[in-house]
Amino acid sequence: MDLLNKVQVSQKIDRPEIRPGWQVKIHQKIKEAGKERVQVFEGIIIAKHQAPGAESTFTVRREAAGGVGVERIFPLYLPTITKIEVVAKHHVRRAKLYYLRNYKKRLKKINLGSKKKKVNPKKKAVKKAKTSSKFKGR
Repeated sequence: MDLLNKVQVSQKIDRPEIRPGWQVKIHQKIKEAGKERVQVFEGIIIAKHQAPGAESTFTVRREAAGGVGVERIFPLYLPTITKIEVVAKHHVRRAKLYYLRNYKKRLKKINLGSKKKKVNPKKKAVKKAKTSSKFKGR
């Protein structure tokens, strides 16, 4: 291992496991006019780029006012990130969710990984029986 990788590995910070499709809140320290505050960026992870050492990044997309999409690329081990909070875990079948860029709907309305409701077969049978009885007299 060369010296650069040793330094990078020693500076790694413990981060939670994150995956594409998950909705997260990233708390990041920002310095403005000599003051330090925490800014929160909430959105859906659309890509995760694995790289050797501490160079891996992830891309988060959210909808801003007026339906404009905003994407930010965060290094996973950025020291200014204080906390990564997982809000929701959606199951997706893709590693890169770049198709979300073309959606005109809001990201909150997109149905990511939800399961279809099961229909009770007894209710279907009752409805069929009622509709067929109406036409028997004709």
